[in-house]
Amino acid sequence: MQRLRINEDIKPLSEVRTGIANFIKQIQETKRPLVITQHGKGVAVLVDAHEFEAMQEKIELLTDVHTALQQIENEQEVEHKEALKSVLQRTAQ
Repeated sequence: MQRLRINEDIKPLSEVRTGIANFIKQIQETKRPLVITQHGKGVAVLVDAHEFEAMQEKIELLTDVHTALQQIENEQEVEHKEALKSVLQRTAQ
């Protein structure tokens, strides 16, 4: 996902309502999220569906890394075969 451009990617809800098709086209082309505001405060973020899926995958991976680090810290050992089986099952999903 591209980095947000504050002057281009923050829009009030009233603008989004009237031009939603244009804003969807914008996020698909730029791969940048669109922050939607209401009464001057951010209330939602519109993100390209593929970018959202990629974010979810990255979060899952980071969660796994965090869990692994905690297990190492707590000296919780996992057999190599068990770890391999777990990784292969997760990547098959």
